Amino acid sequence: MNSSAPMPESYYRLLEKIQAVDFVLVDLTLYLDTHPNDFETIKQFNQLAYESKQLKASFEEQFGPLLQYGGSFSQYPWDWKQAPWPWQV
Repeated sequence: MNSSAPMPESYYRLLEKIQAVDFVLVDLTLYLDTHPNDFETIKQFNQLAYESKQLKASFEEQFGPLLQYGGSFSQYPWDWKQAPWPWQV
């Protein structure tokens, strides 16, 4: 499904911020796999995990669900049919 109307600039800014934080979380995960006792990095990971959850909650409140299979709640009526989906932009 494609939406004919462009999304607001705030949609793209927030989505880009989510992607950036999640990228750092992936990188920190790889580092912590080999340095499991690095307390400062674990603190940084936890802070960014919290930030990621907050950003995603804000995105979903404004624009709809990000994750399927129970990872995100749906409004009524079912809002997964609304486009564009995050992976389409």
